[in-house]
Amino acid sequence: MTDKEARTALLNRQKELEQEGAANIAARAVVELQQDSVGRLSRMDALQQQAMAMAADQRREAYKARIAAALKRLDEGEWGFCMQCGEAIASKRLINDPSVPACIGCASNRG
Repeated sequence: MTDKEARTALLNRQKELEQEGAANIAARAVVELQQDSVGRLSRMDALQQQAMAMAADQRREAYKARIAAALKRLDEGEWGFCMQCGEAIASKRLINDPSVPACIGCASNRG
């Protein structure tokens, strides 16, 4: 994967994540208490759905931060090298996810 291909893939994924976040705004909204029309179990289900949407949003934001860091490494000429040991990251790993910051050896040792 070339730097240009990586940048394109990262920017496309960043755009997808932003669209997903915008599409899920309603799912993260405050769950209102409507005792007259919604039973307790329905409210509990709505709260669970809200919690899941908020967790997904946190994962999305973390992934966006990883993408931003990868774009910065591209700008600095450090993309494709492990941030821990400095060795080259396997091309198959980068093709799968160009935002990865570590080689498989260092990623596996994180525990």
